[in-house]
Amino acid sequence: MDIVQTLCQEFHLKTQQCENVLRLIDDGNTIPFIARYRKEQTGSLDDQLLREIYERLQYLRGLDKRRGEIAAALEEQGNLTDELSDKLQKAATLTELEDIYRPFRPKRRTRATVAREKGLEPLALALLMQNETKGTAQELARPFVNPEKGVETAEDALQGARDILAEQMSDDADVRKSLRALAMRTGVLESKNAGGEDSVYATYYDFSQEARSLPAHRVLAMNRGEREGFLKVSLRLNDADCVGVLQKAFVRPGSVTTEQVREAAQDAWDRLLQPSIEREIRADLTDRASASAIQVFGKNLHQLLMAPPVKGRVTLGVDPGFRTGCKLAVVDENGKVLATGVGHFTLPGQEAARARARRDIIDLCQRFGVTAIAIGNGTASREAEQFIASLLPELPQGAAYMIVSEAGASVYSASKLAAEEFPQFDVSLRSAVSIARRMQDPLAELVKIDPKAIGVGQYQHDLKESQLEEALDGVVEGCVNSVGVEVSTASASLLSHVAGIGPALAKNIVTYREENGIQSRAQLKKVPKLGPRAFEQCAGFLRVRDSKNALDATAVHPESYDAARALLDTLGYRLEDIRSGGLTGLPARVEERGLSALAKELGVGEPTLRDIVRELQKPGRDPRDDLPSPILRTDVLDIKDLAPGMELKGTVRNVIDFGAFVDIGVHQDGLVHISRMSSRFIRHPSEVVKVGDVITVWVVDVDLKKQRIALTMLPPAKK
Repeated sequence: MDIVQTLCQEFHLKTQQCENVLRLIDDGNTIPFIARYRKEQTGSLDDQLLREIYERLQYLRGLDKRRGEIAAALEEQGNLTDELSDKLQKAATLTELEDIYRPFRPKRRTRATVAREKGLEPLALALLMQNETKGTAQELARPFVNPEKGVETAEDALQGARDILAEQMSDDADVRKSLRALAMRTGVLESKNAGGEDSVYATYYDFSQEARSLPAHRVLAMNRGEREGFLKVSLRLNDADCVGVLQKAFVRPGSVTTEQVREAAQDAWDRLLQPSIEREIRADLTDRASASAIQVFGKNLHQLLMAPPVKGRVTLGVDPGFRTGCKLAVVDENGKVLATGVGHFTLPGQEAARARARRDIIDLCQRFGVTAIAIGNGTASREAEQFIASLLPELPQGAAYMIVSEAGASVYSASKLAAEEFPQFDVSLRSAVSIARRMQDPLAELVKIDPKAIGVGQYQHDLKESQLEEALDGVVEGCVNSVGVEVSTASASLLSHVAGIGPALAKNIVTYREENGIQSRAQLKKVPKLGPRAFEQCAGFLRVRDSKNALDATAVHPESYDAARALLDTLGYRLEDIRSGGLTGLPARVEERGLSALAKELGVGEPTLRDIVRELQKPGRDPRDDLPSPILRTDVLDIKDLAPGMELKGTVRNVIDFGAFVDIGVHQDGLVHISRMSSRFIRHPSEVVKVGDVITVWVVDVDLKKQRIALTMLPPAKK
């Protein structure tokens, strides 16, 4: 297989462009580095497309490796013919390869194996040829009767021959391919109640849908219901159509053996192919559903990590609780812990404790100038929100609060990482600090947590661990590198996701920083184990804002420093102008000189020059600043206050296959079903909304008993 040509066709790439990408990958360059600093070679492909190319490349190389293994095995067996070799070369999937190898793969003992041992293979071949037009099949079988081998009668011989034929038919690669296509095209996946009581799977107690149109969340839900014993799931196929595929391939009318072949075809389907094809189709549906769920999870995680930070505010983090009280932590604008405490204000009837908590929180907020309060959305969140909202008039001017997802906070709080970061605090106080920091800088805090624990996926516990982990790690890496990291303050967790830096090197950077400080990018070369290759990959994504070299605070890579200085000199600017904002008119001067001519003069490519100009204009620009700011609330709303038709502002918390969950300021998120998202047809909610979006919604229905809120994004018709 020509991998380059295949990738060019699938991703619409030019040959040279594709070869460059593969060479950069094979040379050990990271995806963020290739996407950001090798645009001339890749044609400015973004990191998402580069990851897709990388994943496909791994599959195709695995396919080629398996092709070679099968060819070697067939050659060793003496079965490799020119025809088989040609089929192997043309096979485009692992399934096709395995189908070709299937007849030659060593098998466990089967009915066909036993029949061959009885010497019935020549009879099977004679039946399959269907050349005889005179006599009977029994007459053909009589010479093979051998009581010593257990073939007592002609019918015994015919049965054994049919067993051989059935296995041969079931191993035919072309037949299996046709049956798979037919099953996926016409099959219906059904689920029934397995005999249990009412459960969350009640929707699927009598459910059926065409396999080809099943959405991912239904496939995964049915799989889980079956695994937990609530459902019986099966693939319903038209047996006559499937047997027809076999008969078309093997049956030739007019022979005395035709009926024997027809019976073998029926047996091949009933006993061998039907169970096998059902397993394969269900596995294929699961793989597709998993890929879709991983993609949705990745998109949601990306939006959550890239949520706009609440900058420049001293923040109070509140981890709500009942019996043990609410844990409190005040952090400054940079996330440094200033004070901690505990307040008992969520249980009724404890007026003295509530009054004391009121005084303590007001004192903390006034003493440290708290203007932002982050309240975790777990147990007692509703009661904590009501209490905090009642304090706002007595807090510093402009004080407001936000409900913050606690997903994964407990995982982080109990981790070794949290213990190293806050050895002086217990688990619950660490959680309060994490909640406060999540509002200040979601990316810097959430990278400390296993992405699977963040809670923005669907059926993530049912997905293949390795695939999910690889995909989510790629999302985290992409987000961290697109924002950039301040090396003088970043945690080891954050640094470990920078291109070219892993956990061990991140710890080395932090240790070196604590002992020596880091005053420039060049100084990073002194960090133990951070060699030239690692420096090349990571340097552009690390910022040193207090460096004497103003370029160290930008995303300009050190390899382009000479070009950046030459650009400034050529256009009449000084390096110091970067910090002072004195580069007004830079794009206009570049345009006046001509981008192409200027790039040639400076010895860089046009994409690189564009990036340099953009970065010099807004050094260290945070892409999250361009997004809508999160909603900070100053009042409290109860689910009982909601009424159909009420208009609200909300923040999208999670996007799944059938809709989106939206935080509208009550304890329970509301659901906007996909059918209520747009007046036009959409295939997936992600076409309309993403995690972190601030949207306008209207209440459709409120179920107080089940604590469910139905919302719509479609404005109600005016009366």
